[in-house]
Amino acid sequence: MINKNSLLRELALLALLSTLWGASYTFIKIGVETIPPVTLIAARTLIAGMVLLAVLYLRGVRLPKDRAVWRRFIIQACLNSAIPFTLIAWAEQTIDAGLAVILNSTTPIFTLLLTAFVTRHEIVTGRKLFGIIVGMTGTCLIIGVQALSGLGDALWAQLAVMVATMCYGAAAIFGKGFKGFDPMIPAAGSLICGAVMLVPLSIAVDHPWTLHPSLHSILALLGLSVFSTALAFIIYFRLMQTLGSVGATSQAYLRVPVGVVVGMIFLGEMPTAEAWIGMVCVLVGVIAMTLPKRQPRPAQEA
Repeated sequence: MINKNSLLRELALLALLSTLWGASYTFIKIGVETIPPVTLIAARTLIAGMVLLAVLYLRGVRLPKDRAVWRRFIIQACLNSAIPFTLIAWAEQTIDAGLAVILNSTTPIFTLLLTAFVTRHEIVTGRKLFGIIVGMTGTCLIIGVQALSGLGDALWAQLAVMVATMCYGAAAIFGKGFKGFDPMIPAAGSLICGAVMLVPLSIAVDHPWTLHPSLHSILALLGLSVFSTALAFIIYFRLMQTLGSVGATSQAYLRVPVGVVVGMIFLGEMPTAEAWIGMVCVLVGVIAMTLPKRQPRPAQEA
């Protein structure tokens, strides 16, 4: 059980994670303009993995040599990076980033369903269920129901995002098995495994030495790798240990209000009344999913 000060720190990290992953949709959209999806994600996982390995080396921390742990890294890589990253990058060639965000924001729903009916590793309370419903409602209000008007166009791309979302839900549960590890270890291990799987595929499919990416795509790739992947994964694995699977995935809702605020600051956009109401709903939902259960007071002696 974490105290109030620790909870505030974890919620701040949750907000930072939402910002980092919220920005990833823009990075991907810019990156795939001149870099094919498989190569973009192969480079993303490789660069992010190398960054984390360098940080671990400087800290004097070594990756485990146990084969069983590395098998778990491979599974985590498939669920949390290699498959979903590639699917989303491929999908964003044909669908808007806003629609990708709203489809991907359903991650906590799949996490809750898997938790309730498959793993049962956490108690799914009515409060968490309420938080998921309110958070999803807020997401729809912020993006606007009109964002769903494209549902049906580019159906395969939309289904790809939903499959990626299911992978994220499963990854949040499977990642709980790394409890006790330094958060950088499963982050680095899974990213390196993802790179090992994707780099040969990139070489075979895209022949990356023949590509001519733009400067904007290269900068987007670097931002995606260092901030939205390396740093984000460290925070993600920490939050799974402190807030739980459902709590950690609640950042999927926070990505949307973060995008609205960034639009206000840098683009001069003014949210609608529905968007403001939606942001309140999102915050209520996140708090409901992450607030720790109150401990009963000890009985006083007579």
